[in-house]
Amino acid sequence: MRRDEIELLAPAGSYEGFEAAIGAGADAVYVGGAAFGARAYAKNFGEEELLRAIDTAHIHGKKLYLTVNTLLKNRELSEQLYEYLLPYYKAGLDAVIVQDMGVFRTVRELFPGMHIHASTQMTVTGPEGMKFLEEQGASRVVTARELSLEEIRGMHETSPIEIESFIHGALCYSYSGQCLMSSILGGRSGNRGRCAQPCRLPYQIVLCGERKTAGQQKRNPGKGKKEVCPLSLKDISTIEILPQILDAGVTSLKIEGRMKQPGYTAGVTSVYRKYLDLLFEEGAENYRVSERDRQYLLDLFNRGGSCTGYYQMQNGPSMMAFTNEKKTGDITPVLIKKKEKLQGTLILFPGSPVILDVSCRGIHGSASVGEVQYAQNQPLTEERVRSQMEKLGNTEYEWESLEIQMDESIFIPMKILNEARRQALEALEEEILKTYRREEVKQEKDIELCAQQYNSGKKQKNLPIYVSCEEKETALALYKSEGIQGMYLNADAMEACLDEGVDRGIEMYLSLPHIMRDGMPKELETRIQEWLDRGMHGFLVRNLETFAILSKAGLADKCVLDHNMYTWNNEAVKFWEEQKIMRNTVPFELNEGEIRHRDNRNSEMIIYGYLPLMLSAQCVHKNVYGCNHKEEWVTLKDRYDKEFTAKCVCDPWKMENTNTHIPCYNIIYNSIPYGLLKEKPQIDKLGISSLRLAFTIEKPQDAVKIYEEFRNVYQKGENPPKREYTKGHFKRGAE
Repeated sequence: MRRDEIELLAPAGSYEGFEAAIGAGADAVYVGGAAFGARAYAKNFGEEELLRAIDTAHIHGKKLYLTVNTLLKNRELSEQLYEYLLPYYKAGLDAVIVQDMGVFRTVRELFPGMHIHASTQMTVTGPEGMKFLEEQGASRVVTARELSLEEIRGMHETSPIEIESFIHGALCYSYSGQCLMSSILGGRSGNRGRCAQPCRLPYQIVLCGERKTAGQQKRNPGKGKKEVCPLSLKDISTIEILPQILDAGVTSLKIEGRMKQPGYTAGVTSVYRKYLDLLFEEGAENYRVSERDRQYLLDLFNRGGSCTGYYQMQNGPSMMAFTNEKKTGDITPVLIKKKEKLQGTLILFPGSPVILDVSCRGIHGSASVGEVQYAQNQPLTEERVRSQMEKLGNTEYEWESLEIQMDESIFIPMKILNEARRQALEALEEEILKTYRREEVKQEKDIELCAQQYNSGKKQKNLPIYVSCEEKETALALYKSEGIQGMYLNADAMEACLDEGVDRGIEMYLSLPHIMRDGMPKELETRIQEWLDRGMHGFLVRNLETFAILSKAGLADKCVLDHNMYTWNNEAVKFWEEQKIMRNTVPFELNEGEIRHRDNRNSEMIIYGYLPLMLSAQCVHKNVYGCNHKEEWVTLKDRYDKEFTAKCVCDPWKMENTNTHIPCYNIIYNSIPYGLLKEKPQIDKLGISSLRLAFTIEKPQDAVKIYEEFRNVYQKGENPPKREYTKGHFKRGAE
């Protein structure tokens, strides 16, 4: 790659941080505004500051990106987003970083010409997902942090759009966009930029011999008794592997840290600027990082050291801090204000105006002010004129050269010289910035208001009930039960239950992995076609990569999107309907009122299940006990003695005799199940199309009993039994 094709992208949580990033050598800066950013607790930018930052970035030939990477509710999307973005769009904002497909659809249609970057919150994990986003209009994808260099290389070879990847800063334990832990436990949603970081807290670790409620638990005698933070990762530092990252196809090198101070931004950015320049000057074969600079990065900030992230390893204890201790050294980075080089010509002759022409990067601005007079007494010297003109103050410029053409006997008031300088610089900035300006866009798109009601208000009775089963034994215990409209099953359960399920009139869906990487095994592709021929109804899709693969195969209309394929607002619902999906699933983080004002006509709602709090490429079992390649259960006990099951998913496909390497992952479930057993009257009024019970870590016999209880309430009209469930966000909603 050429040097001008590579971007060093720095964070800024304040205007001071923005100036620090530009001064330290960033090619672009990403910031959050007053709303819709994934760092709600950063200082962030007001409108005036952000407009100033856009112009300042462009004066320096840099770019500025705005984070709009949270999930939006209907009212926010319909009443706030357009007015919020319009002034920045007109000023020339270079791109927005987006998570929500409803926001994506709206920006694409209302703000033509502005680039859309797909946030890491979209959990883009493969080439087909990236290609899909390219087709939708994305100009860049921010990869999931968990990807290896080879996986990124495969994405680069599939799609020509830009790849942005994190090179330094904090690592989330969960795949970004797949964490509900802070939201469910405390109401502060990571999908709304308000994560409280419960992953950084200490937990006791318990090794479970059997699944939940099934008997004895064996405590680890070492780690289980002392305070340890098993979900706290070290920060990432990739200064030593920059050549490999660029070789894989990454074009934007992203530093994390909008919550950190300007000094941190300046220090980290300056080091990466230094080595990126050295890399292009001396070549990868001569690339070396000094021990002094490695230590400098650690001294700026670290959690138990640093690691190179997932680029060269899948997971493991060497990536873990096991503590939330934040360490800094005794250093104070120097903040530098970047100045652009000016060339100028000043012409001063009696009887003529003061004429000043200035130029920067070949762009000119000029001023003609007042009138130069003959000196009555002491004439101005060139030294006095130059001294006055060099007073550029807190502007973005410094003189590289200033030619002064003047008569020997002249007089000009200093305020006239000041005015000429001011006007010339204003004219220069106007010329620089006018290429970035955009015309106001008329809002012709009809964004439906959140008050729109999609159901008639009449109660719906006997909604069809679907069940999802993560374990084959649970599926075998349930699939002969009466009243089940459809079942979502993994591959081994599908093979065991398909034919009889079809004979019983049950819609049978294949549940695909929560995380899709390295494509779909060829053996599964063959088996899927066989299952479809035998009557399989469709697929439960949980990530963008899976959907893109199925859509490419012409199977989009057989896809049911799970709850984490977020459809918070009606624009997101429309986006996925345009992709011809079968139906979506109501997200967990909306409350009853927000769901009521959402388009639910083609939506399924989960009314029971242990909510998945995290999906992680890390493995608690491996990091604490070692890896035995078995799908075992580990329990995390918090300071309130609540226990959260961490399930090892070693074989995401649940298929025997496949040679395809599939990266494993963990699912961490909530301590108590979510259940809307008593909320049938409210749910009947929501206008949804179907219900679902999601069985994960229950014993098979317990799952059957729970299903019968919900069926008796929802389809037979019986009174709910006394059973305690969490209501999740159904009442309170996410902040």
